[in-house]
Amino acid sequence: MDIFEKCFKWTDAREAIAAGTYPFFIPLSENEGTEVVFQGRRLIMCGSNNYLGLTCHPKVREAAQQAIARFGTSCTGSRFLNGTLEMHETLERELAEWVGKPAALTFSTGMQVNLGTISALVTRGDYVILDKDDHASIVDGAFLSGGNIQRFRHNDMEHLERVLKDLPADKGKLIVVDGLFSMEGDIAPLPDIARLAKQYGARLMVDDAHAMGVLGGGRGTAAHFGITQDVDLIMSTFSKSFASLGGFIAGDDDVIHYVKHHARALIFSASLPPANAAAALAALRIMRDEPEWAQKVNENAELMRRGFKQLGFNTGNSVTPVIPIIIGDDQRTFLTWKLLFDAGVFVNPVISPAVAPGRQLLRTSYMATHTHDQLNQVLNVFEQVGKQVGLI
Repeated sequence: MDIFEKCFKWTDAREAIAAGTYPFFIPLSENEGTEVVFQGRRLIMCGSNNYLGLTCHPKVREAAQQAIARFGTSCTGSRFLNGTLEMHETLERELAEWVGKPAALTFSTGMQVNLGTISALVTRGDYVILDKDDHASIVDGAFLSGGNIQRFRHNDMEHLERVLKDLPADKGKLIVVDGLFSMEGDIAPLPDIARLAKQYGARLMVDDAHAMGVLGGGRGTAAHFGITQDVDLIMSTFSKSFASLGGFIAGDDDVIHYVKHHARALIFSASLPPANAAAALAALRIMRDEPEWAQKVNENAELMRRGFKQLGFNTGNSVTPVIPIIIGDDQRTFLTWKLLFDAGVFVNPVISPAVAPGRQLLRTSYMATHTHDQLNQVLNVFEQVGKQVGLI
């Protein structure tokens, strides 16, 4: 049998492309944050993770440009060997201080943070406990670790406690959850998870990819709940509020030191390029010095959540700038996406397995830099399209 046979037989995406309903890999010719251009047509971007809108901030752009002028475009090696710059260590110190931990370590992508950290800390015989809605990078890191994987129903603390009760007391245990869940915009009940982790001898790692810059004054989910000291590891990416690419893990100095010397995703990957490190550092300093950015993105989110609910849309349990429009059907989800796209609003259709069957949705997300005129225009388009397809 030819191993490529599955490739030749899979035609779903090509059929959608031919029908003009393919919603992925859309090539943009311009991206100005809140607006993008596709084939000469401007759309309001409501499908980005650029929560603070800092990708276009002049200080972030200037920092990246200056880094290229000084260091070139790449470090051409891993952090382990020749790829560490003083700027990487400066970024790590300031990140650790920002999230309230003794140490931090940067990776070249957020995916690599979870792959490298989880697989370094969890080994055969250990247990890694995941929320069923955890991001794919967490799941893949758990599989890569070779440890025993246990999963609990989304944000179900009774189920989590039953899982923990059944685990042997003499084995290592790591609970890993998203802080802000990226599809439906709800938040993990961290105080309850931290209490159970302590009660049953488990450590707790929080993926704050979507919460950093947004919750807790920008410091993330643990800061939002005031329990930073009860969360052992805080992870985030640079590809959202930090307006760059990469990610970091923060925690106890000894733990970060261990990960630094055992995470294959770090040791065998080229280090974060100078421009990306400089952009992330500039964005971090803006977050720290200008807290109004976090305040503004949450104000815009509340405006949109209230507007959608008044129109009659189902926004689930969102309390953040990630606001789902839950539709519950594949075909109607894609149809609604297409009508919105044609009307000038860019959102993301999400179907199973990214969400559970019956929870198919349009993922919308908002920035601190969206204007009220833009947001009101989006609501007007949603109202027209929602009535057209029978959602409201």
